[in-house]
Order: sequence, then structure tokens, then C-alpha cells
Amino acid sequence: MRWEGDRESENVEDRRGGGGGGFGGFGLGGRSIGLGTVAIALVASFFFGVDPRVVLSLLGGGGGPAPQVAQQRDPNAPQATDRESRFVRTVLGYTEDVWTPLFRAQGATYRPPTLVLFNDYTQTACGAGNSATGPFYCPADQNVYIDLSFFRLMQQRFNVGGEFAQAYVIAHEVGHHVQNLLGISSQVHKAQQGASETEGNALSVRLELQADCLAGVWAYHANQKEAILESGDVETALAAATAIGDDALQKQSRGVVVPDSFTHGSSAQRVRWFRRGIDSGDVQQCNTFDTRQL
Repeated sequence: MRWEGDRESENVEDRRGGGGGGFGGFGLGGRSIGLGTVAIALVASFFFGVDPRVVLSLLGGGGGPAPQVAQQRDPNAPQATDRESRFVRTVLGYTEDVWTPLFRAQGATYRPPTLVLFNDYTQTACGAGNSATGPFYCPADQNVYIDLSFFRLMQQRFNVGGEFAQAYVIAHEVGHHVQNLLGISSQVHKAQQGASETEGNALSVRLELQADCLAGVWAYHANQKEAILESGDVETALAAATAIGDDALQKQSRGVVVPDSFTHGSSAQRVRWFRRGIDSGDVQQCNTFDTRQL
């Protein structure tokens, strides 16, 4: 992926450096969990927004209250210049440069999210955030939260690497921000209030697949503007979605697949909707709520 030297967003808050341990094992609910179990839970949350405590319970890892939140970093500290930080700021800048004109073309104003970098634990308007939840979007404060150590864990444990795959994940979370600005998220959450568990899960799948499609729309326009894609980049992102889907995760964790319990879609669905976005570059193609066939 070509990105070095391009504009870096100023909407990044760096809270790293507040202490905490590594990934040797987490203690949830008083039980120690090995790296392999945690990795599966992290992958679920990273690609699908799944609460890792749900996955850990399926794998026998238990669950428990959120750990104590670490002290936040001094806001006056100088900006980090490591490659990972610059990459994240540049990708966020790409999302701003894509969504601002797309919103303007519809007579609306795009308000970019703040992307928060943290180590281990941090405070959010959605409660205590920690590394075990992977990257996530909090609609209450309109922030995207990322612990960058997860990218390394993904590569080491699941051989899912490549900067475009990482950019795709960031763009997916920003896609949730776009849904929030458009009022889609609140409509879905309202509809889920009176729905059965199966119906609520189905709505969640459509919301997540739409975010995948919006990530594809972003990639199309970012590449048109900045020529960011290199050979094999798209395949890397698609391979990540293929390797880890609701169906693949369930098969790995409990040996059976239960479609009614899907909350983010199968591997094939995630690939299909990201492809639809990146092939068309058209937000109108991302209406997952008005189609029978996902």
C-alpha cells in the first residue's frame, strides 16, 4: 500500500504509554487465559465487533468485569513519529478526504471522528475500553479506538498482514461513524429493542455488512485520488475477511455453525459487500437493508 508522504490527519489522540502488560495471557473473571484463546477472541472483535467475553465463554475462557482503566497519556506530550502512528494518521486522513466531499455532494457536512490510540486500557463514553475488544467505534463520543498491538498479534497468530488489510479495518470502523452520522445506527438499535434475538442478530449483520461496503467505497475513492493500492492489496483484505467470518469462527470455537446467531455475517458475505463497495465506489450500492440476498 502506498501512503508515505501523504497528509496526516490531526484528529488522532495518542493515549499510549500508560503502562500495562503484554499478551502473554489475560485474567478475566479470575481465570488465566492463554494466548491462543485470547487471539481467537480478539480476531472476533477486531473483524466483527464481537464482544470477546462471548467468544471466550464459548472457548471456556470465562468472562468478567472490565479491568481497571489505565491512566491516560499527557495530552501535551509530543506527537509520536513511529511508522505505525504515521500510517494510522495517514489512513484517517484518507477517510476524511473521501467522506467530506461525498457528504458535501449530498448537501451534508461530514464531521470526522477522533481516532484514539491506546495501550491496554482506556476510558470511553461507552465504558472502559481494553485491548481485548480490538478496534471499536463508540457512537456516544464518536471516537474510533485502536490498540496497535492487535495488528501485530493478527499477523503473528493468523498470518493476516499487510497495511491495506489494516487500513480496511480502520475504514470499517469509520464506516460505523458514517452510519452514525446518517442516523442508520440509531434506527437499527431502535428496531432491535422490540425484536427477538434472531431478528436483532439479523439487523446487526446488515449493519456490519454495510460498514464493510462503506469501507470498500472508501478504498475506491482513496485509490482514485491517491493511487494507494498496490498489487495484492485488495486480495490481502479479502483474505482476512475470508479467513475470519462468523461461520469460520463458530466452526473453530465449537465445531458447528449456527447462522441464526450470526451478528456480522459469513466470510462470503463480508467479501461480497466489501467487493461491492470497492468495485462501484457508490454509497447507494451499500443498502444492505433493502435486499433479500446478502
